[in-house]
Amino acid sequence: QVQLVESGGGLVQAGGSLRLSCLASLSILSFRTMGWYRQAPGKQRELVAVITNDGSTNYADSVKGRFTISRDNAKNTVFIRMNMLSPEDTAVYYCNAASMFNNYWGQGTQVTVSS
Repeated sequence: QVQLVESGGGLVQAGGSLRLSCLASLSILSFRTMGWYRQAPGKQRELVAVITNDGSTNYADSVKGRFTISRDNAKNTVFIRMNMLSPEDTAVYYCNAASMFNNYWGQGTQVTVSS
């Protein structure tokens, strides 16, 4: 059973920064992509950023230039650095690991940005 454990969420003022971490219970090289998604109250879950095994990245337009996804294969961990946060970034952030046949999700970590 794959487990993904997110950490690093919290309350931050607008303009501030946070770094989220996602620790996987097995090698993240087992997955085609690792990613971060978020879900705000009353909204659908949306893609924030993904990273492939070769380090290629893709970002939602709303976070380009502010968020950076990265990975540490040796530590089975994926990070997302979030800068210049705004209240619109308030959401539960979920880690995702996608293999060819399965999608795995963490339990989520709350990020709240105050104005």
